[in-house]
Amino acid sequence: MNIAYAYWRTGLALLALIVTACLPAVTSSYYLLGVLTTAFYLAVYAMSWDLLFGYAGEVNFGPTFLIGLSAYAAGLCNTFLGWPVWVCIPIGTAAAMLGGLALVGPALRLKGPYFGLVTLVAVLLLGHAITIFSGYTGGEIGLALRDILTLSSTGNFYYALGLMAITAVVLRIVVRSPLGLILEASGQDSVATEALGFSVIKFKVLAFMLSALFSGLAGAMTVFYFGTASPGTVVVVAVTVQIIIATIIGGRRSIIGSILGAVFLVVAGEFLRPLGELSTTAVSILALLVLVFAPNGFISVFGRRGAR
Repeated sequence: MNIAYAYWRTGLALLALIVTACLPAVTSSYYLLGVLTTAFYLAVYAMSWDLLFGYAGEVNFGPTFLIGLSAYAAGLCNTFLGWPVWVCIPIGTAAAMLGGLALVGPALRLKGPYFGLVTLVAVLLLGHAITIFSGYTGGEIGLALRDILTLSSTGNFYYALGLMAITAVVLRIVVRSPLGLILEASGQDSVATEALGFSVIKFKVLAFMLSALFSGLAGAMTVFYFGTASPGTVVVVAVTVQIIIATIIGGRRSIIGSILGAVFLVVAGEFLRPLGELSTTAVSILALLVLVFAPNGFISVFGRRGAR
């Protein structure tokens, strides 16, 4: 990669981060800050999901399994044990990583679409478990938490922005490291990668656990942002579809693309909300148009060199 271009891209990303961080100082719109806060959490989900899909070539239909485990583990500790937020969040993150480890070992031994089906079934089973143990989880109504991150819209905005920035930096370092190169090679030709002496499953497990770390952290913080854990916000397949669409329209194998896709998806959904039930259809049509006219996603506007 051209060094001058790399510096230009890094500078542009830093400028965008600084401008975004200054938004609370130039706007008093709590609504705008709330929309962007939601978009930032979705961006973390999308970046985490793309690590396995974009680089390792594994289609994971179960990101909400990890998010849901974290959200409910953190929520239950807060509601029933009375533990503070900053204790519950690491516990939720650990639950996502442990659940991910239990899922990914057997699942990665399957080939083709079977890995995706296993992860999808895991989401469905978690949803059923939430319903069965509704006395503790609140079922479809949701679990009300005792605490929240903060009452300040600005504070919530900076928590989400900070997590998104940290996730982007860490994942960028990972995808440009030997781990990222091996993942990309295994996604293109796993047989050849194994022949070179690399354990494909081992590296994919590492990628899955890193994805679980950030997905779980964002999931736990999200429920303390909303003040409730419910299947409709952290478990349902519709949330998985949002994550996938955000990643694809932003640009596969792209940290910046995942952020752009998430922000577009959330902001477009809010902008079209007056259409009522048609808003989802309208957003889907917009996403389809992006895929038709820019198959490589928004990041293709900056050239494929910006993919990472």
